[in-house]
Amino acid sequence: MNKHKFSFSRIPGWAILLVIFGVLYLTGLHTETIGQLQRLMLATGLKKADVPEAVPSPEKTVTSPASTSEMAGAGFRMTTLDGQSVSFESLRGKVVFLNIWATWCPPCVAEMPNIQRLYEKVNSPKIAFVMLSVDAAGLPKVQKHIQKKGYTFPVYLPDTPLPQEFESPSIPSTFIISPEGKIVSKQIGLADYDTQEMRDFLLSLAK
Repeated sequence: MNKHKFSFSRIPGWAILLVIFGVLYLTGLHTETIGQLQRLMLATGLKKADVPEAVPSPEKTVTSPASTSEMAGAGFRMTTLDGQSVSFESLRGKVVFLNIWATWCPPCVAEMPNIQRLYEKVNSPKIAFVMLSVDAAGLPKVQKHIQKKGYTFPVYLPDTPLPQEFESPSIPSTFIISPEGKIVSKQIGLADYDTQEMRDFLLSLAK
């Protein structure tokens, strides 16, 4: 009888987990796996995006001196997935939903399906979605990710350095900018944006 017969039961649990994570990391699946777990957390409704209580009055913002001041992100340029250069200032006059993300970021991957649903539901020409990828790998990787997931919201990459007002300690980061060019909401980290409160807020700003 072989006293040294191998048995999987003798392998420590931590070693098995280490091997599994190593395989996921080497195959590039760790981001998607962690993202799926975080997506389940979003489904509980515990991480709804913060929505400002008050919406600026259109009557006040039209005549306000701030309405003629520089727009947040002035001078910033972006590149679309088909290689077209776009000025961020060209979106002035619209509500801008700006989400900064990357393909390697699990919480970014986790929240993107609910942003896609929000995009489909608001469906307004007065609301512009800017899904801004900061992937260092560049355009091909981002194109592949978006095509694989079937997302239809507008996706961009920075064409110039990110403006200071859009910098944050971590991603995902989401900014909502009024038609007058002012940041009216800022959310750092994972959140569920496909809520009635968020839809009402965006549509109210767009009036």
